[in-house]
Amino acid sequence: MLRFDHVTRTYGSRVAVDDLNLSLQRGELFALLGHNGAGKTTTIKMLVGLLKPTSGTIFVGPYSVVEHPREVCRLIGYVPDLPFLYEKLSGREFLRFVADMYGMPEPAARAAVERESERFQLGEFIDQLTESYSHGMRQRTVFAAAMIHQPEILVVDEPMVGLDPHSIRLVKDLLKQYAESGKIVLMSTHTLNVAEEIADRVGVMRNGRIVFEGKLEALRHALPNRGETLESLYLALMES
Repeated sequence: MLRFDHVTRTYGSRVAVDDLNLSLQRGELFALLGHNGAGKTTTIKMLVGLLKPTSGTIFVGPYSVVEHPREVCRLIGYVPDLPFLYEKLSGREFLRFVADMYGMPEPAARAAVERESERFQLGEFIDQLTESYSHGMRQRTVFAAAMIHQPEILVVDEPMVGLDPHSIRLVKDLLKQYAESGKIVLMSTHTLNVAEEIADRVGVMRNGRIVFEGKLEALRHALPNRGETLESLYLALMES
């Protein structure tokens, strides 16, 4: 369903992502881990069409991200690390705007806004201007917008930053349930305990390359006597 095929991205002489090969299937929640500058956000931006690969191809279903951007856009929902809202719109108006951008007809758009408002518990503030929202409220609204069209692939970049414990629990449950419903969730995060709790597989990037890809148990096997938690194993891998 989602495949990176020998994908490289350079900035001048610097290689940000180096010959990335990665495949994700339906029903999978994949956590992409790595230090700052490892290439995680560049990878995500190439997937959602904000950057073009220098070489290689990204496929979403049968579509190339570069050659068929409209088709790919309909299949992907994206939650960036910094939530952006139009501050002179209310939450409801913003969600309706996003639904209109996806070409959803009036009845379907109205139902989708109500569905996501309930899912993310936006009812208390959905009719307030978004300029008054806290970071957590903004993040929940951006999540709702990303899911308004029920995408086949949900891409989230650092979803837990700035969230309170209640919102973190809400988002963790949502991501897990969404993958279990037969969708794909690709999550980039520094929050290793969250990745350990909900991810089916993890990929660890270092200097633009994937240095490990697989289940946590496989990482424990690859690094014997280096601890049991993802945090201890991740740090051991970075030091190796």
